[in-house]
Amino acid sequence: MRLVGVVDPDTVRADKVAREFGCRSFGSIDQLITTHSEVQAASVAVPTSHHLNTAQQLLEAGIDVLIEKPLATSLAEADELICLTKRLDRIAQVGHLERFNPAVRATLPVITRPMFFEVHRLSVFTPRSLDVDVVLDLMIHDLDIVLSFVNSPVTEIRAVGLPILSGKVDIANVRLEFDSGCVANFTASRVSTERVRKLRFFQPKQYVSLDYGRQDVLVFSVGQGDPAATPSVNPQIQMTKPPTTGEEPLHAELKSFLESVQQHSPPVVTLDDGRRALAVALDIVAAINEHGRKVDLERLHA
Repeated sequence: MRLVGVVDPDTVRADKVAREFGCRSFGSIDQLITTHSEVQAASVAVPTSHHLNTAQQLLEAGIDVLIEKPLATSLAEADELICLTKRLDRIAQVGHLERFNPAVRATLPVITRPMFFEVHRLSVFTPRSLDVDVVLDLMIHDLDIVLSFVNSPVTEIRAVGLPILSGKVDIANVRLEFDSGCVANFTASRVSTERVRKLRFFQPKQYVSLDYGRQDVLVFSVGQGDPAATPSVNPQIQMTKPPTTGEEPLHAELKSFLESVQQHSPPVVTLDDGRRALAVALDIVAAINEHGRKVDLERLHA
């Protein structure tokens, strides 16, 4: 496959990107489709509120799509996208990038029965993605990962969040409880002085520490007797470092999507996966709003 072109209503920006990557620029999807009828796949990287209309236009033209997270602004829009792809028999993948992080992939074989998670995703403030709050902007990455690790319905949500530098929630702390009994704590901030992306969880006789940024995993096990393990300070605890294959997650994501397109096979991250993460994220936003009303946050923030 080759890159045919980029579409952006800002034609100056489109021309600049097209020159950089040696392709053509287009001011609209109609222009792209009319000029290049052989287009097979497209990446939908527009504001979330435009995901449905943009993806629909491409899908109806017979083009498979990779839709950036979050999948949509509402579950109704997500359901409409799911119905569209089924009706048109097209491939659609959601851009939950961390699924392709080598550390996440190396963790999958280690999972037995996770019972407690502690997750931190902190970033410095940028004016990017201010159309959504920090839950839909950053935390949704970790929600998708934990939901895929636990594979159990969420039964309880407790959440608090605050707007700091924007008109939407910029920092949030969330506690989820699952039907399996697992509990997960999430902290997400886009007003931090440092960048942190870590996920840690406990399961019977094991503690697993995953660093998204370093793309590595450490597994601390009690009495496993693994000859490849490194003894720790406590002789009863052994540490192993599952091997990872170094790869840029974005490159891995695009490669996986294009393989699905070529083979017409289900993508790694389906629209149902994207809807599941979106549903929990929206419930968290509602819980944050309810907490804000309870403590009269608008008056305190004024």
